[in-house]
Amino acid sequence: MRRSVRFKLRAIDHAHAKSANKRVKTRERTRRDARMISVVKSGSLPFTPGVMSWLSRQLDKASSKITAADLKTLTA
Repeated sequence: MRRSVRFKLRAIDHAHAKSANKRVKTRERTRRDARMISVVKSGSLPFTPGVMSWLSRQLDKASSKITAADLKTLTA
């Protein structure tokens, strides 16, 4: 009996932590997107690995295939 109560409480705690973490991550993604776009607007290829990785995910392309024209479409 005690064991089932403990598991129910753990499930409740897990659900609460998951929803709180989702809010934090959503805000962080918004901040990161704004920061990366400002870096892309102010610089030129090649960027640092972190920026290239973000660009690759945004453009759905390998980072070696990203061109200046792709950057213009992203920042426009």
